[in-house]
Amino acid sequence: MVSYTQNELLSITDFAKSLSKVLGEIKEQTLEKVGVLKNNKLEAVVISTDEYERLKEIENKMEMLEHKEIFEIIQNRKETNKSEYISIDTMAEKFNINMSAL
Repeated sequence: MVSYTQNELLSITDFAKSLSKVLGEIKEQTLEKVGVLKNNKLEAVVISTDEYERLKEIENKMEMLEHKEIFEIIQNRKETNKSEYISIDTMAEKFNINMSAL
């Protein structure tokens, strides 16, 4: 869970009134983020474009790692000898799955 300091939380009304100032502080990095509250509930977080792009880059790298992992699993399965395969019934029994209930 992300924590916020008192000056990083603004009501939507206060945020709207001080939008230019807040954006300037985020751009100048005197504020890392601003949480916008509506009815005392966090509705949005405003961050710099640099931070957003950094986070998107991390997300893209994580997706690529996941795709690479899936590819490697598929490649390993393709190399598995068919004599090592197990039936779905054997797998269900191993994991206590009632096939007739499905």
